[in-house]
Amino acid sequence: MTLNDRILGLLALLFAALLAWKGWGLEAPFAYEPVGPRAFPLLLAAVIGSCGLWLLLRGREQAEANPPGANTRIAVMVGLVIVYALVFERLGFVIATTLMTVFVGRLFGGRWRACVLGGIAMSVVFYLLFDKVFDVVLPTGLLSLGA
Repeated sequence: MTLNDRILGLLALLFAALLAWKGWGLEAPFAYEPVGPRAFPLLLAAVIGSCGLWLLLRGREQAEANPPGANTRIAVMVGLVIVYALVFERLGFVIATTLMTVFVGRLFGGRWRACVLGGIAMSVVFYLLFDKVFDVVLPTGLLSLGA
């Protein structure tokens, strides 16, 4: 089965429409962030929709078959994202994101040391960026138990 750019563009447009439809109704019970919870899904829908539209209008290429093992890595990635979503609040942003980064890095051939150090650094930097710069409240999870 081949999947050309136009089919992928159409699927991206449909996904963007679904994301915009579901994201439009998001409202916080009280204002705790400057932009509110609906901004991210709507921005993401706009980016995905723009890319889908571009593929739909300009797409002409046939997709190449995935290399051996790629489909398995994709399935594992989907599983990791599901687990990440399930443990995000309980473990907290820093721990959950560190684990996710380590496992994704290993999945794509990274060395343990580099994956662990990169995961910790990325999690802490993004936590500080969202918490201090963007003023977005992220769950601290297990790290709040020690405080």
